[in-house]
Amino acid sequence: MVNDKEFLEYVVKALVDHPEKVSVDRKVDEMGVLLTLNLAPEDMGYVIGRKGQNAKAVRTLLRLVGARNNAHVNLKINEPEGGRRSMSAPRDEEMTDTSAVDDLKI
Repeated sequence: MVNDKEFLEYVVKALVDHPEKVSVDRKVDEMGVLLTLNLAPEDMGYVIGRKGQNAKAVRTLLRLVGARNNAHVNLKINEPEGGRRSMSAPRDEEMTDTSAVDDLKI
């Protein structure tokens, strides 16, 4: 029998640059198993992947592991401190600089 928590740790540690900072919390309730993934902020991109493809693939694999063990497994990826969303990044409209274009207008 494959342990879902150990499986998730193994897969994620193979993806990231800081495997020592990867930790997984496992909770079981009436809805099934909830695995909460914690990792270094700079490793978020590797785990999420382009357009979320890596995260989707990991969730699919976890569903298969859960089905094999007759359990419904969900994955929650915690946003680490210093992550993109916690920083005050300017929005797209704030990032456009039109001063160079304005100088060219007559």
